[in-house]
Parts: sequence; structure tokens; C-alpha cells
Amino acid sequence: MTHYSNKNSRTKVIFRSLQYRNYRLFFSGQSISLIGTWMQRIAMPWLVYHITGSVFLLGAVGFAGQIPTFLLSPFAGVLTDRWNRYRVLLFTQVLSMIQAIILTWLCLSGTIQVWQIVLLSIGLGCVNAFDVPARHSFVIDMVEKKQDLGNAIALNSLMFNGARLIGPSIAGIMLASTSEGFCFLLNAVSYVFVIISLMMMKLKVKSVKEKSTRILKELIDGWIYTFGFQPIKHLIIMLGISSLMGMSYSVLMPVFAKEILHGGSHTFGFLMGAAGFGALSGALYLASRKTVIKLGSIVPASALLFGTGLIILSFSKVFSLSLVLMVFIGLGMMMQAAASNIIIQTITDDDKRGRVMGFYSMALMGTAPFGSLIAGWLAKVIGTPWTIFTGGAATILGALFFLRKLPELKKDVWPVYIRLGIVSDKAEVILPTLEPDIN
Repeated sequence: MTHYSNKNSRTKVIFRSLQYRNYRLFFSGQSISLIGTWMQRIAMPWLVYHITGSVFLLGAVGFAGQIPTFLLSPFAGVLTDRWNRYRVLLFTQVLSMIQAIILTWLCLSGTIQVWQIVLLSIGLGCVNAFDVPARHSFVIDMVEKKQDLGNAIALNSLMFNGARLIGPSIAGIMLASTSEGFCFLLNAVSYVFVIISLMMMKLKVKSVKEKSTRILKELIDGWIYTFGFQPIKHLIIMLGISSLMGMSYSVLMPVFAKEILHGGSHTFGFLMGAAGFGALSGALYLASRKTVIKLGSIVPASALLFGTGLIILSFSKVFSLSLVLMVFIGLGMMMQAAASNIIIQTITDDDKRGRVMGFYSMALMGTAPFGSLIAGWLAKVIGTPWTIFTGGAATILGALFFLRKLPELKKDVWPVYIRLGIVSDKAEVILPTLEPDIN
């Protein structure tokens, strides 16, 4: 009986943000929509390769879909701070659904061409540049108690990685039995659920102050705030290094599965599934934490785990070992990104949240196309295993530098925690003894 009670208590802790009606609606709608998103992510490159047979065009379409995030995210962050986040998010979901409908129509009618896919990918990339900072910033509007913010962010990662496991599996079945067009159709339908969930929300009306300052001035102010406050600055730099050099490993996984492990598409699928399982496990752990205190040490620890996993993987020629390593790689990668998100969102001023999350998006997602290009070039020059090794080594170096700065960052963030009421001001007296982590 006690065991059951403890298990039930842990479940309540993990899913405690679902007590808020608005977040519960968001979580349910997004969970369905993200499955559709992952189906489209799998079907799109499959369609491009089916039409063209060109690896170059496969990379070009991926680059076209990702580069707008790097270019537009900082400006999107400024506008997110100016506009109503709820309306921005609702608008981006509608535009994403329209993009999926156009893809469906072109594909099922048999008239689709690669230039149309490139244009639609650029369009969706522009939408995502606004969607990501708005979605991250909107979490605080749904969760009433700030101490539950970290749990809500962890649950966002949980549903993202849950969809990452389910979506590709459904897409694989659909591609084998029907066509890419039906994957796009199901994605379009999935947006209906998130749009309905957003429209059902009851939000407190927040007045958005009209600003007379120019967008460029606000962008500069956001830059100074983001990179002037050392904890946020180093978290974003660390994330940028991991994303640019480490996360590009996924681009090389098809080659690694075929040429190094001598497997097929099922080998690639199992490897990526193992990474997804690791990421899901990390999200569950972060959601189970009751407090944000001492979360900061998880950032460099996760990056070290991620980088070490990549280095060992680069020497692996055994499928079973590679599978285990991918679990730890997915775990480290996700925990670093989610823990950084929780820390940044906790200590960021609300009126600058959109701009900070714009830079966060640029570091996490905007560097991905450049990382893919670097990985592709390095793989040709030094080979796939050494490219993976290089990414792991760069991630470890970034983690060690962050670890060295950690004592200074602790001192900078502790007064913020006292101001927010996360810790008692009496704790300041014993600060030198405790040496509390960033989070």
C-alpha cells in the first residue's frame, strides 16, 4: 500500500502542471499536433529523395527550412514582447496548418515539384521563427505559480520527445502502405486539435504596452540584457556550442548505420529511437524535480554525458553498444537543452522574455543548418567517425569552460532567487557555505 502511495505521489509531482486548466488544454492539443509534426518531418526528406534522388537537394531542403530560424528569431523575439503571445501562437498554428494543407494537395494531386517543397519549407521556417519564442514565452501565462514553471517546461520536453517516438513510427507505416501525402494530411488535421485547445483557454487579459521605441533599439536592448547577464549569456553560448557541433550527429546517423554498422533503414530507426527514449527519460527526471535549486549543475553534467557518448560512439562498430550509447546521447542532449530553458525562463524579466527566448531559439535551432553543413564537409574530409568525435570533443570543451565559470554564475543568480521568493533571504547569510547552484 505504501509503495502504491509513493508511486501515486511521484506521478502527481511529475504531472503537477496539469492542475492548471489552460496548461492542460495546451498539453493535450500540442501532444496530438506534435505527432503530426514528426510525421511530416519524416515524410518530407523521404519525398524529396524519392522525387530527385539527390543527397544535395535533401540537404538544401533541410537548410531552407532551418535557416529562417537563425535569421529571424531575434526579431521575432522583439515582436513577441510587443504583441500578445497568445494571438501570435494561435496565428502560427493556423499558418502551419495551411502549409500542411498545401503540401497535402500538391502531393496527392501528383503535381508537387522540389522548388515548391523548398518554398514551403522556407515559409514554415519563417513561421517557426515566431512560433518557438512565442510558445516558450507563453508557458508562464498558463502556469499560475512560478515554482511550477520548471515542471511545465519539462513536460513540454516530455510531450515533444513522446511525439518523437510515436510520430515516426506512424509515418513509417503510412509511407509503406500509402504515400507521403497522407502523412501531410494527418499533420494538417492534427493542427485542428491545438487550435481548438487554444481557443478554449480562459486567460487573464494582459495589457500589452504600446512601445514608441524602434524595433532595432529593442533588439539591441534585448541583446545587451541577454548577453550582459552572465548566467543567461553562458547558458546560451553553451547551448550554441552543443547544437552547432554536437547535435549535428543526427545528420550523419544514416551514413553511420549503413557504412559503419553495415545495417539498413531499420538500424537507423532503432538508433534514433534509442536517442528518443533517452530524451524521454531525461524529461521525466526533470519533471519529477520539486524545485529548481541545484538544477544548474545538470547543464554541464548533461553536456559532458552528451559529448562523452558521442566520442565513444565514434569508435563503436557494434550495433548493441551503439544502441546503448544513443540512449545516453539523447538523455544528455535533451537534459542540457531543457535544464537551460528552465533556468533562463526562471531568471528572465517578463518584459524581455520574448527577446531572450528568441536568442535561445537561435542557439538551439538556428545553428542546426550550419552544424549540418560543417558535419557534411568534415565527413568528406576526415570521415564520419572522426566527425562525430570532433562534435563530442567540442561539446566537452564547452562544458568544461561552463563548469569553470559556475562558481561566479552562482553568485550572480542567487540574489534573483531571493527576489523571486524561490529561496529565503535568510539563505544569503549561509551562501559561502552552501555555494548553491545556478538553479
